[in-house]
Amino acid sequence: MKTSDFDYDLPQERIAQTPVEPRDSSRLLVFHRDTGEREHTIFHDLPQYLRKGDLLVINQTKVIPARIFGKKDETGGNVEVLLLRRVEENLWETLVGGKRLFTGKKIIFSDTLSAEIVDQYEGSRRLLRFDGNLDEFVVSTGQMPLPPYIHTRLEDPDRYQTVYAKDSGSAAAPTAGLHFTERLMNELREMGVRFAGVTLHVGLDTFAPVTEDDPEEHHIHTEWCEVTEETARLINETVRNGGRVISVGTTSARTLETAAQAALKAGSADRVIPFCGQTNIFILPGYEFKGIDGIITNFHLPKSTLIMMISAFAGRENVLSLYKEAIDLKYRFFSFGDAMLIL
Repeated sequence: MKTSDFDYDLPQERIAQTPVEPRDSSRLLVFHRDTGEREHTIFHDLPQYLRKGDLLVINQTKVIPARIFGKKDETGGNVEVLLLRRVEENLWETLVGGKRLFTGKKIIFSDTLSAEIVDQYEGSRRLLRFDGNLDEFVVSTGQMPLPPYIHTRLEDPDRYQTVYAKDSGSAAAPTAGLHFTERLMNELREMGVRFAGVTLHVGLDTFAPVTEDDPEEHHIHTEWCEVTEETARLINETVRNGGRVISVGTTSARTLETAAQAALKAGSADRVIPFCGQTNIFILPGYEFKGIDGIITNFHLPKSTLIMMISAFAGRENVLSLYKEAIDLKYRFFSFGDAMLIL
């Protein structure tokens, strides 16, 4: 297996720069793994492919306006900081834009907020310890960190949030969930489909391509996730009753597979057990899925860990063929693009 096995040619014009309105009017490519059948429809037709007793697992993380600006304490030079991951209460892993920003340097954001660089990693990654109310500053002045391939200004920042987002902490949206509207969710509930929430705070590493020739040599990013007792109960109940557990997005899938591995390690007969902590699960073809029966997902970057995960679930050749078909049919790709349902 090589990283190049997960490459494909994508015309630039297929990268969606803006979201469609309404959210559930995006296109949906449905793939049935057992038969190989493919269907092309609209996302608001999702209820046609689900049934009473199914469970949709959504990632309830909320994107924070994580791009903030300050000045060097010594010179007053401009500094741009992108919050990546909260390590402790006032300690954050960040990307810092500016020259000569080394360990021990101080950044001033306002009269009441500053930060000291307490460690430095490769490139522009820095560990910052904040002094002051960072959360309040982010809400009042922070900017939404859109993916690097989106060059069009987003008029409404809420369009980079799911309608069910509630747990602040992500630097990027769980984009498969962007297609859901309250109306569609209510329609699904009325037909007997249930929802369960998990949380995985998404980092910008999710957009990073695998650069090693052998993907197994890639160092996967670590993210914090949680499966509560209530969600674990709903999942296990769904499985016992013959329903399907369908992950909304790769972040929910990573979380569920982490909880499933924890169950296996604990010797539990349940599909998942409650889990709270860091996950660095890296899913490649050959992996046997234990937590999910289906997935809703967007179209992912070439040579990314996400297309590798989807290839593990649906088969690499199938996925590359589906992507080619989607390109030929002018589907929209990536964060603001169209979706797939794989069952």
